[in-house]
Formats: sequence, structure tokens, C-alpha cells
Amino acid sequence: MLVGAAVIVVVVAGLALGVVDIEGLTGGGGGGNAALTTGTSGAGSPSEASDALATLEVEPEGSMSGYSRDEFPHWSGADEFGWEAPDSSCDTRDASLIRDGDAVEVGESCDIESGEWLDPYAGETITDSSSVDIDHIVPLANAWRSGADEWDEPLREEFANAQINLLSTDPGENRSKGDRGPETWRPTDEGAWCDYSARWVSVKSEYELSVNEGEKAALEETLATCEAG
Repeated sequence: MLVGAAVIVVVVAGLALGVVDIEGLTGGGGGGNAALTTGTSGAGSPSEASDALATLEVEPEGSMSGYSRDEFPHWSGADEFGWEAPDSSCDTRDASLIRDGDAVEVGESCDIESGEWLDPYAGETITDSSSVDIDHIVPLANAWRSGADEWDEPLREEFANAQINLLSTDPGENRSKGDRGPETWRPTDEGAWCDYSARWVSVKSEYELSVNEGEKAALEETLATCEAG
């Protein structure tokens, strides 16, 4: 529900990635502060992530033949993929910004008017929503090379819009990452390696995607940076 030109929407990223609590959807807005939760939210404990990694199929990296981002329809309607958003006009990019931001102000037609976003990879704070990239934690091209080439389009669309696989990030970090996996790219902030690798494993486990040998070894190394749990 939106009241007037804009409403203050406070979003709390819960313990699980993709769980959204939207508060303050009332007439005067109010607001509050709720920073993006990091740690291994949405990915289980470090030991669970390590156990899940051990179950993933290890295969050589597949071919890029036939790949196109158009094979993964993205920025679809948020309500089609289980996101909680303040308006039916919100797409999954909007919903990611609302979930991951602090004191996000949402106007008509789900226009993100203001807020702050803490980049989980380098720790930078971004104050302009248009300067936030929405990262596919497991990139679409990587998914294609590890099994998604055999999926039908509805499943690829689900993957491209899944709450578990989207995260608001700094553009420089996201573009540095590109479609690379943990064997060739890691967050600038070493303190983020645990969370990044646990999230990566969670996505690959959820969608039964394979890992290559170098990727698995890198994930074992980065998961080793986690505190015991």
C-alpha cells in the first residue's frame, strides 16, 4: 500500500536471504534504520555450507554454446516469484533494492526515491539507487556452464529472479566479478569471503548445479575463513 506521493519503507533483511519484513507502510512514514544483514544469512551455517558443497556434482565447465542473457528472462514481476513488495508494479530489481536497503523510500509505480545500500563485497555505502547493481550471486553464464543449458525457460526465469540469487552490490564489484566463479574472483573485503562462498553453495545446491574442480577447491578455501558454526 502506498500513501500519497511516497511512503517510507523500512526493510529488514532477515536471517534468511529472501525473507523480507516491510514496515512503516502508514501515512506519515516514520522509518528507521535497518542495514543489510550479512554473515551467512540464507546459506545456513558454515558447516552446513561445507556439507552441501560436498554433495555437489563435480564436472568440467560446460560449453557456452547457445548462451544468451535472453535465455534467462530477468527483472520479472516480483510477486510472480514470491517476493514481498509494497506494490504489484515492483519488479525483482525493485524488490532487491527494497529488501537490501536502509530507510528505502518508495514512490508511485515502485519508484525507488531514496535509501542507503551497504555493498556486501567491499563494504561501501551507496546512496543513489540508480548506482546500485543487482548481482546474480551465481552468474547466469556460470549457471549455463554448470547445467542450466538443459533447463526450460520457466526454470531459467525462476533462477534469474530468485531471492536467494540476487544481491544489491557496488557496480565496480559486480562488474569486476562478471561471470566468474570463486576460483577466479573473490570479494575485495576478505571478511566477506565466508558469506559469499556460503551463498554461492546455497544457490548451486538449491538448483542442483555442478561445480568444477577449481571452483570446489576455492570454495573449500573461502569457507575455511568462516568462524566455526
